[in-house]
Amino acid sequence: MDNLSESSAPEIAAPRERASRREWLERFLPFASVAALFIILSLSTRYFLTLSNLSSVCRQTAVINIIALGMTLIMISGGIDLSVGSVMGFAGICGTMLLQAGYPLLPSILGAMLAGAAWGLLNSLLITFLKVSPFIATLGTMGAARGLTLVITNGMPIVRLPDSFGNLGDGNVLRVVPTPLAILVMLVLLTGFILKYTRLGRYAYAIGSNVEAARYSGIPIRMYLLAIYSFCGALTGLAGMIESSRLMTGQPTAGEGYELRVIAAVVIGGASLSGGEGTVAGTVAGAFLIGLISNGSNLLGVSPFWQQVVIGAVIVFAVAVDEFRKRRRAV
Repeated sequence: MDNLSESSAPEIAAPRERASRREWLERFLPFASVAALFIILSLSTRYFLTLSNLSSVCRQTAVINIIALGMTLIMISGGIDLSVGSVMGFAGICGTMLLQAGYPLLPSILGAMLAGAAWGLLNSLLITFLKVSPFIATLGTMGAARGLTLVITNGMPIVRLPDSFGNLGDGNVLRVVPTPLAILVMLVLLTGFILKYTRLGRYAYAIGSNVEAARYSGIPIRMYLLAIYSFCGALTGLAGMIESSRLMTGQPTAGEGYELRVIAAVVIGGASLSGGEGTVAGTVAGAFLIGLISNGSNLLGVSPFWQQVVIGAVIVFAVAVDEFRKRRRAV
């Protein structure tokens, strides 16, 4: 009997080791893709490795990345938010209207973040109290937020903003680091801390993995979903102000189509549409991959319409890989 158990132990351990290697390779894939694309673009065009272009990539990617950090928590918890692009435009308008009215920069940013958090709170209330599916609830608020933004502004941009506002999107920290990148790094550390060391992060994984098991274990699901969606809304509001700062106007149409890029970044980074999976590092890699695709396409003269095709194809591919991975685990 002892000999039988000893001989069977390596046979059991071998599949586990192979599964562990596969998981490691799957987690490493987004980072390898970013590195490969970086090298390809470096060899394809001499304009890519210039300081001005790399700085532009960081500034452009930071907006998507900041929203994607909040979306990561939502998707880990098994939800989705299609309204982030519209909420970003609404929050940016609210913040720039405060600036135009003479309020200082910090209160205006906080006002935009509160506006975004309010939409996130509304989404969570629709999902938790009215039992509307996240897809339908956020699809509705996507249209409502955009429509309300156009009503408030009558479709006209907010202009005559203070020159100092431009430092938020186009300024530098210590003369070298782009301000949006510095903000992104702090938010990455904050979100990573939340996911790894707080109840909010642990419960997000629990809710996304099995909501019924989480409910029976005593997790107050409603309360934590309220916090998760509000957190994403607040980050979306901040991203709206950074985008407005780069444009030096509050555009009522800002953020159109951004929900596609944000979801793509999170899915490419390894998050599952079924919930229970996802990492901050993976989301950052996914967002930078999307940013490099966009920037490289512009440098190589590829039509922006084809960029949409590529991003859509990448989303489908990432979801297909996730489904294949789940089926393989089930077997």
